[in-house]
Amino acid sequence: MDLSLRQISHNYDEVEVLSDINLDVQQGEIVCIIGPSGCGKSTLLRFIGGLEQPRNGQVVQIGSPPKDSLNPLTYIFQDFALLPWRTVEGNVSLALEDHALSAAEREKIIVDVLARTNLSDFRKALPKQLSGGMKQRVAIARALSVRPAVLLMDEPLSALDSQTRELLLDDLVDLWSREKYTACYVTHNLSEAVRFGHKIVVLSRRPGKIREIVEIDMALEERKNNMAELEKTQTQLWQAMRDEALAADRELLDV
Repeated sequence: MDLSLRQISHNYDEVEVLSDINLDVQQGEIVCIIGPSGCGKSTLLRFIGGLEQPRNGQVVQIGSPPKDSLNPLTYIFQDFALLPWRTVEGNVSLALEDHALSAAEREKIIVDVLARTNLSDFRKALPKQLSGGMKQRVAIARALSVRPAVLLMDEPLSALDSQTRELLLDDLVDLWSREKYTACYVTHNLSEAVRFGHKIVVLSRRPGKIREIVEIDMALEERKNNMAELEKTQTQLWQAMRDEALAADRELLDV
């Protein structure tokens, strides 16, 4: 399933947040969305996921989600959003409980996604027993359990330390190499963007407009060992947003 964003514009009262966003997300593609603080990155992701509707424009789903998809558009959040009184398997099961599945079907899905995210040995653990990286793996497993057509990731690694972030990026890349999932990935981290994105969308400061779209041809699996080659792309991205990032920072400080 592909997504097509057409002429997305939005304002909250007198504040114009997004202006004339046109973007295509193709099946199997990781699209990273970057830009200055307050430029509307997370708002755009909410429009893509249907949590809010833009004042103008539309998000069109082209084609059909997988036949076994229980939720075509599924979020992974920055703060994990785990229920502390539920075990790992209980948190994963939560996403399945509103669907007409037998106990055997739910168990099969849980076993499968825990194996795919290297969590099989932790299914009975509570969130308080897990590191930040493991908690985010649980959130990823929960999202995968509904077999989404598109993963919507809002700063999923920003709450983690740098070493854990690298490990989770390895996991996401490895998972993509096996399953070729589609994702829209909001981040402020340019290193993450060049490591993980096939297409990097640079938004201007508010109102967010697309300043530039940078495509990276290097295979995801090859990037970890070739980050020096991607430094030019990272520098290009920073140059595209540096002045506006500084201006946006001053605007936020003045509020």
